[in-house]
Amino acid sequence: RIRTALGAELPLQRVFRTPTVAGVADALTTADQARPPATARPRPDRLPLSYAQERLWFLDRFEGPGATYNLPLVLNLSGGLDREALRAALADVVARHEPLRTVFAEDADGPHQVIRDDAALDLSVVATDTERLDEDLTTATRRPFDLTAEPPLRVTLFETSGDEHVLLLLLHHIAADGWSLPVLAEDLAAAYTARLDGGAPVWQPLPLGYADVAVWQREVLGSGDDPRSLLGGQLEFWRERLEGLPEELALPVDRPRPVVASYRGERLEFEVSAALHARVAEVARAHRVSVFMVMQAALAALLTRLGAGTDVPIGTPVAGRGDEAVERLVGCFVNTLVLRTDTSGDPTFADLLDRVREADLAAYDHQDLPFERLVAELKPERSLARHPLVQVVLTFDTDGPAHERIGTAMPGLTVTEHAATTGAAKFDLVLGFAERRTPDGDPDGLRAALVFATDLFDEATARSLTVRFLDLLAAVAERPSARIGEVDVLVGEERVPVAGLVAEGVRSTVPELFEARVAEGPERVAVVCGGESLSYGELDARAERLAHVLMGRGVGPGDFVALALPRSVELVVAVLGVLKAGAAYVPVDPAYPVDRIAYTVEDCAPAVLVTVSEVAERVPAAGPRLVLDDPVVVAELAGMPVAGSAGCRAGLVPEQAAYVIYTSGSTGRPKGVVVAHQNVVRLFGATDGWFGFGP
Repeated sequence: RIRTALGAELPLQRVFRTPTVAGVADALTTADQARPPATARPRPDRLPLSYAQERLWFLDRFEGPGATYNLPLVLNLSGGLDREALRAALADVVARHEPLRTVFAEDADGPHQVIRDDAALDLSVVATDTERLDEDLTTATRRPFDLTAEPPLRVTLFETSGDEHVLLLLLHHIAADGWSLPVLAEDLAAAYTARLDGGAPVWQPLPLGYADVAVWQREVLGSGDDPRSLLGGQLEFWRERLEGLPEELALPVDRPRPVVASYRGERLEFEVSAALHARVAEVARAHRVSVFMVMQAALAALLTRLGAGTDVPIGTPVAGRGDEAVERLVGCFVNTLVLRTDTSGDPTFADLLDRVREADLAAYDHQDLPFERLVAELKPERSLARHPLVQVVLTFDTDGPAHERIGTAMPGLTVTEHAATTGAAKFDLVLGFAERRTPDGDPDGLRAALVFATDLFDEATARSLTVRFLDLLAAVAERPSARIGEVDVLVGEERVPVAGLVAEGVRSTVPELFEARVAEGPERVAVVCGGESLSYGELDARAERLAHVLMGRGVGPGDFVALALPRSVELVVAVLGVLKAGAAYVPVDPAYPVDRIAYTVEDCAPAVLVTVSEVAERVPAAGPRLVLDDPVVVAELAGMPVAGSAGCRAGLVPEQAAYVIYTSGSTGRPKGVVVAHQNVVRLFGATDGWFGFGP
């Protein structure tokens, strides 16, 4: 069950992580239109794979068997274990759930399911001890499956002492998803209890099998070429929603991406305190979003601050179970949604939450299109080095772990969870949260984990990401009105004291530092280019005039001004003029290719573009522009005041953006990174002794 923003609860099988009452209603309508059949239909002789299975089958055949898609459920069993009852219970569960006894064959028409009648399962028993257990578990969880010859479930019982056992149920993802694990655990507990009593489990019969769903899925989705079909209608939405999506996020990696990903990964666990969880929940209620959406916004803000740009696609799993008929099935139903997060313009965190809510609700209303079909239809540039469409995933679970769903249903045994990992990373980063609540339903903290690709990240870098995330989350939860560019994301020794510029308690902006330097010696030379030079006083006066011209055109805090100027005195004047007006400047090198210039200008959407006549023709005519050597503009500048600070009147504060720099990006497409005044001031202070910024 999930709790909506207004406190109501809804069944999780009908809608997954939809945050508001209106959104829930919309999602329920969509789910009713695309719900699986309530009962099984006649099956064809040849059983197709579901779309999720089809992609996993392709990856298995393309990459070869591996542990990337192994799915372990590991339980500590403390007490008097009846092994024969366990064997019988496992056979009961395999007989109940078809995917656990399915192998996959291939013929001229492609892959298909072969469901075996034999439910026998080999229970391997391994004698070990507490010192060797983790090593033995690791070896077992990383052993690949041969999907053509063996069922996708392997069970190993590790005996550490007479009454202490660890049970590993290792599945391939082609047979199950995360939702399936509690179902599997509950059914195993029920069957074990019945076998202890000398009987077979009495279950409510399943209304249909997973293969029925695979057949139905292909019938109901229809063709992508038919806009009237469910697939065609949703595909049209996603084509529009994902147009221009970055092919690859520029993450703060430690090493270049390899040509072929190894899918090796490591896992770091951490906690979100109950106090911070409660504060996040308050922010979620106040802004009509879910706790998941707060986490998504915080993650997108962090990635933007770390240089990933302002267009941040984040993947998230949805249950893919549209009806109670499939709630108790073990199978691979999970789907992946691409949540495109727009952080452009240095929004407040509250404004970012509004953007996230609007985008997510639309995505959830179109969640039926399988991710595999989306990739096939959109045809993004494919690479063996990265996952298509998304490289970062966010998960959020409102239910407890599988062992808690068993409770005390296995007589004579105490069941607890045992941590296990396959050592695999399907994505560059996967940030996951599991929500805990008190018996009264109040927030009680979040279990969290970061899985990172070791191809790209060192453990220290990954750990710093968790620290930065918690710091940012705490900051925006305390003050949602803060702009994301204001939040400090530095950790540890990165916080360098700035001697002489930002002493303890002093807050400065670039115009304030410059004006202080002007006051120290207005006659000193400030800038020299070719045969032209300006003193500090002259530079200040010209920048003031330009600031007033820009402000007269509506430019102010929160705006971007593009500067398409060659290296010249005018470029320095323009930078200071924009900053004095309270805006942020975006440097555009006129020597760059025309298409790159066009992309940068279009992407930053400047309030004004400042240029000169010699380069104006290379810059696309998009929006207002100010040509500095135009006679009309020259006259306008000459009539502006030079006394006082336009920036101070503009209400400039250190947390506001100073400039946006477009990097080349790992894919070659420029990506804008917003840098605040406080960061520039820190840099000046830290490098003062290197470059002689002093008098």
